[in-house]
Amino acid sequence: MPIQVTMPALSPTMEEGNLAKWMVKEGDSVAPGDVIAEIETDKATMEVEAVDEGTVAKIVVPEGTEGVKVNALIAVLAEEGEDAADAVKAAEGGASAKAGAKAPEAEKPAEAVAPAQKAEAPAQAKPAEAKSASSGDGERVFASPLARRLAKEAGLDLSAIAGSGPKGRIVKADVEAAGKDGGAKAAAAAAPAEAASAAASAPQAMSDDQVLKLFEEGSYELIPHDSMRKTIARRLVEAKSTIPHFYLTLDCEIDALLALRKQLNDAAPKVKTGDGEKPAYKLSVNDMVIKAHAKALAMVPDANVSWTENAMVKHKNADVGVAVSIPGGLITPIVRRADEKTLSAISNEMKDLAARARSRKLKTEEFQGGNTAVSNLGMFGIKDFAAVINPPHATILAVGAGEQRAVVKDGEVKVATVMSVTLSTDHRAVDGALGAELLAAFKQVIENPMAMLV
Repeated sequence: MPIQVTMPALSPTMEEGNLAKWMVKEGDSVAPGDVIAEIETDKATMEVEAVDEGTVAKIVVPEGTEGVKVNALIAVLAEEGEDAADAVKAAEGGASAKAGAKAPEAEKPAEAVAPAQKAEAPAQAKPAEAKSASSGDGERVFASPLARRLAKEAGLDLSAIAGSGPKGRIVKADVEAAGKDGGAKAAAAAAPAEAASAAASAPQAMSDDQVLKLFEEGSYELIPHDSMRKTIARRLVEAKSTIPHFYLTLDCEIDALLALRKQLNDAAPKVKTGDGEKPAYKLSVNDMVIKAHAKALAMVPDANVSWTENAMVKHKNADVGVAVSIPGGLITPIVRRADEKTLSAISNEMKDLAARARSRKLKTEEFQGGNTAVSNLGMFGIKDFAAVINPPHATILAVGAGEQRAVVKDGEVKVATVMSVTLSTDHRAVDGALGAELLAAFKQVIENPMAMLV
């Protein structure tokens, strides 16, 4: 029986990816664990392993193809003793598969491939489990294949069913429970009307043709959006449309921080490398900002939260995302448990994360999740700005440049190095007074940096 190899979902939110490279060719034999392809998501390039044994009967989607939908047929494996031509015919018979970005979804879930980092990323769903349906409002609904089949047979709307599986995935028991009270059916009936009403009332953006008509023909060139830019655009619209942003700004004097940073860097021990000796660490102001923000969240635990419609998610540690600019966009790798780590550990971890972010080699769990984030544009001379919250975070700290300013102390004008910071908060989770308390705690730590060492 032929084995369908389909585009895997390498993260819970992945909808499509680029098939960057095939590591096998038609006629090759593969075994479970063999790396067969490299897939580019909007944030990283990941290796994909075979989970079945067989011979590559046909590569359906050639390498270099962009925008391949999750669960689209990308290759066919023939089992031992099976004729390759027969395997291809049987596999493609019901799928009418097309090589390219518009390949339809295969009937069989994505069981033939799995992420190479699967053992290292327990939070990452297996491809078969990650297949999702869509609710009436376009939201992705994650459910097991059995749950989806049972819901379809019973005429139930998956988007109206609360999942009890890992990360809220809908499982068989959830569908059976929903079938008893009939609530999901009612929601399914109401969904089209609600969607139509929402579509009618939503403001309509200008179409591409309407935009281009505003400019003289030949005065521009069109550069197609890549998957990263599309994802950034979608998430920014989602964030600004669904999160009630609230902004708080204050100034921090950082002369003591700069002095401590110099002292710590000067005292860094030397370690041997292939190129000789180098300091064991080299702290940046941003490393100290990450630590100060993490300590502030530990001091004000009520602000270390995420919003959901049914409950407030109160985090026990400070996992701080750090915005890193990469070619074509932005990515936010996460320093986990930053409140517990030393400055040198944070510094070295950030250098590694930033380097792998720029080469798109981050693992999924290294840039998804987190409790809050830091965005620093001080190195570009930006005095202050307000950052957009990255769901599911409830806060993000925007950091400006440290610059010498005139300040009044004890009735006298003096010069101090001042850094402006702006905290964006999700007003549903962190209101004005709580946000002010968090920002005051940050100022206390950043202006008394010895607190970061204890």
